[in-house]
Amino acid sequence: MRRNNSRMVLDHPFFISLLNSEEPMFIDQAKIWVKAGDGGPGCMSFRREKFIPKGGPDGGDGGKGGDVYFYADPAIDTLIDFAGKHHWRAENGKPGEGSNKHGSNGRDMIIRVPPGTVIYDQDFELVLKDLAETNMKVKICRGGKGGRGNKAFTTSTNQAPRTFEPGKPGQERKIKLELKLIADAGLLGMPNAGKSTLISRCSAAKPKIASYPFTTIEPVLGIVELPDHRRFVMADIPGLIEGAHEGTGLGFEFLRHIERTRILVHIIDIVPFDSSDPVENYHKIRDELSQYSKALADKTEVIVANKTDLDPDGKALADIKKRLKKTIYSVSAVTGHGIRPVTELLWEQIQKHKQNKQSEENNEPDSY
Repeated sequence: MRRNNSRMVLDHPFFISLLNSEEPMFIDQAKIWVKAGDGGPGCMSFRREKFIPKGGPDGGDGGKGGDVYFYADPAIDTLIDFAGKHHWRAENGKPGEGSNKHGSNGRDMIIRVPPGTVIYDQDFELVLKDLAETNMKVKICRGGKGGRGNKAFTTSTNQAPRTFEPGKPGQERKIKLELKLIADAGLLGMPNAGKSTLISRCSAAKPKIASYPFTTIEPVLGIVELPDHRRFVMADIPGLIEGAHEGTGLGFEFLRHIERTRILVHIIDIVPFDSSDPVENYHKIRDELSQYSKALADKTEVIVANKTDLDPDGKALADIKKRLKKTIYSVSAVTGHGIRPVTELLWEQIQKHKQNKQSEENNEPDSY
């Protein structure tokens, strides 16, 4: 595996076959140029009507250029629409006309992005807006004002002005889009810990599952259905390894997705395929979270020990509980053992998080 800046080259045949596949790819970053419409020019015109010898100026104003908006559309879940289109432009305003006719305004450009998209200004390295909620809409570029026609320049001393204005140019920006998945529970853990199997067991998501590490190279979202019409969104995040916060392995590109989750579900592989120590693996992941973001490391965490079907006597699980000294819930993603109690627990934790968040917002002092 070689890394060049933020671009990875994977030599394994499995990754080469994925890159050459015709399936839609998950795109979570894009750089585009957006421009609002220019204002239409004003018109220079004079009335020339039969039986009216002194018509006077009647040039109308130009129309306003269209604005550029970003809209968080819940029907979109990737930035793939921006992979082949890098220029987005609103319509220009129309010129003014004679008979004091105002030029029509340009149509606005509404760019639809997935909820969870962060909009950056590339030139100033500034966050313009975080579209963290569905149906949020923000104006990013303002359309240019239309120019005035010669009618607007008429005065008592200038009865026949030949002056008119061109339209103002629309605002333009170089934009960087970054998608951070919105999920209630985010699965994290070492490669091959069984995250993909677990989310496929809990929801209708169909991630790729195989007996080698880094099976998941794209985040996968699944909806977990519970009785009484309860549901929550679970995200399978690609496996992290030591050094992920510095760009090592696959986890670097997707650490930011965990920031959106309400709670973290740390999957521990009881019997790792590489014979590594499960407890040491747990601490490595926790260290990566802390170095990437303290806020991320402080999120509510539920620890789940997976693959209990490979530990029939329970010795491996007992050793992990003894050494970690934390509450650990055991499951077998393959057989389904323990899945129901864990999903109920996650539901409770998610509701508690929502209540705490709501309470914090209600207690915030009003700003003036």
